[in-house]
Amino acid sequence: MPSKYYAMKVLNENTAEIDIYGAIESEDWFSESSAVKFNNDLKEIGDVSTIYLNINSPGGDVFEGQAIYSMLKRHKAHIVARIDGCAASIASVIAMAGDKIIMPNNAMMMIHDPWTFAIGNSREMRKVADDLDKINESIVNTYLNKTDGKTTETNIRTMMQEETWLSAEDALKYGFADEITEEVKVAASIDKTFANRYKNVPNNLMKNDELESEKARAYAQIIELAKR
Repeated sequence: MPSKYYAMKVLNENTAEIDIYGAIESEDWFSESSAVKFNNDLKEIGDVSTIYLNINSPGGDVFEGQAIYSMLKRHKAHIVARIDGCAASIASVIAMAGDKIIMPNNAMMMIHDPWTFAIGNSREMRKVADDLDKINESIVNTYLNKTDGKTTETNIRTMMQEETWLSAEDALKYGFADEITEEVKVAASIDKTFANRYKNVPNNLMKNDELESEKARAYAQIIELAKR
């Protein structure tokens, strides 16, 4: 079955494209994780020299996202990450795998301390907390390496603790992005599921579910009329 949130395709013998559109999920307890599938698919695209990594994601499972970041960093290709709307939470970490990160001027990036859902006994819960602490340190170092002196470790930690939403200009200023381009039609938005998890979602990113439903009804009417 295709993944819910990513797709890969080979454009030519030297170039491949990866779209990460949607929440980064770990599938379920009874099937292999999405990170395992991602790894297998990444191997199948072969030794291309360039990968275009297109991202429009509200984030998701921190462990899955961290694994995907590591897989991309290990790949020999030159990776161009393009934020086609929003790279929030662990999606922003995946974006850091890019040797070059491009943001349209209407895109956004969000960084915060990692968190996750967990079920289990006290020993398992303590292990999850310890793992999150380790991942937090790894993420700080990931941002620090990418920003390359344009901001400080203290500032990165503060921005993560406060859940900071960065415009393209902010991301460029602090070194989280390398280039700003013109607006794209893919608008950044956060649905209610993730809006309820995050503290500081900008109002302009709140997805208008009523408008989306109205669009869906309009499309359905067009399709029904076309059948007549």
